[in-house]
Amino acid sequence: RRDWFRASGDPIEDQWLLPGGKHLRVVAQPIPDGGLVLIFEDQTEQVQLASARDTLLRVQTATFDSLFEAVGVFEGNGRLSNWNSRFVSNWEQDEEFFGSHPHVDALADKVTPLLADPERAKVIRDLVRSATLDRKQRSGRIALASGRFYELAAVPLPDGNALLTMLDITDSRNIESALRERADALEQADKVKTNFLANMSYELRTPLTSIAGYAEMLEAGMAGPLSDQAQDYAKSILEASGRLGGMIDRVLDLTQGTSGGLPMEQKNVELAMLAHDAVRLHKPAAEAKGLEFVAHVEPMVGAIRGDARRLAQVLGHLIDNAIAYTPPGGRILLHADGDTAGARIVVSDNGPGMDAASQARAFDSFSRAANARDGSTALGLGLPVARQLVEAHGGTLTLLSEVGEGTAISIELPR
Repeated sequence: RRDWFRASGDPIEDQWLLPGGKHLRVVAQPIPDGGLVLIFEDQTEQVQLASARDTLLRVQTATFDSLFEAVGVFEGNGRLSNWNSRFVSNWEQDEEFFGSHPHVDALADKVTPLLADPERAKVIRDLVRSATLDRKQRSGRIALASGRFYELAAVPLPDGNALLTMLDITDSRNIESALRERADALEQADKVKTNFLANMSYELRTPLTSIAGYAEMLEAGMAGPLSDQAQDYAKSILEASGRLGGMIDRVLDLTQGTSGGLPMEQKNVELAMLAHDAVRLHKPAAEAKGLEFVAHVEPMVGAIRGDARRLAQVLGHLIDNAIAYTPPGGRILLHADGDTAGARIVVSDNGPGMDAASQARAFDSFSRAANARDGSTALGLGLPVARQLVEAHGGTLTLLSEVGEGTAISIELPR
């Protein structure tokens, strides 16, 4: 450093990095009369802090640019101060425009031609102003003419600035639209199915009535005396006609209930009498299968306003279900009680019970019940129809069951 001694004029400054990692700032000031003044300043800590700060800034910048969302930071005066690369690409502008730190109004005017609805440009202005001036968080949506959809959100920052984010929701929007179209198609298909079932049920009723009528005439001997075997045939025809007629009635009830056209009377219904009649009608079938059928009806069950025939159908469906699924030697209990607010009727059994999957399907229309103890595989219309009829009375029907513990179905009816 001999030239430092010969220098004249301003001080000379240099940076020295020592082998141990120490950073020194060296200032050399020649003395006019000869000699040199050297000043050594240890800047190791400042250099390390500056390096750490630069590293942190690079990491933040890289993180900012790699965000899935487009992000722009607006100052309190509405000017864009910072942004990431996705913010630039989403608005399809060049870096030069953003490098001028445009005001939010200028940005909105610039991107207006890109929008599917140019009037939606005001959403950008409103969001930024709400976050910078009103200090309120708001969100909105815009659609570009290219078919892209974005969810915008403006968030006020502690330093008075505002953060505007853009999230591309095109894929989820398209999926939502496809699902909505599929739901509409399924709804239309369900209406077609319901109308078809209703019409089919009406069409089946006429020939079924004729079959049952002729079978009754044959059984009554109107066509002449029948042999024992022929009598059995006529009886079998009547039984099959009765089962088919009951199924047609359930299909009609289900389709009418779905379409909101189920006819309902509004009269006083004595529930105790209704419960006793249901027990009397179904007890022979239960005893024929070797089941104990017990009824416990309290006077407080009282009366409600409703349709006695429909409520009798409900109890019939529930009792038939219990008889079908309870093994011989089992027990069925019909319990009825109530209070001033409403009445409750519970049909329970100590049968095999139902697992969670079976309970989930119990109220599905036309689900096939293949595990009944009587070996039947009839379409499970009883519980869906029962629930519709109970709900038509403003009540609720609840199923509780556990494998190996039996099943209980509770009906709650308001006064």
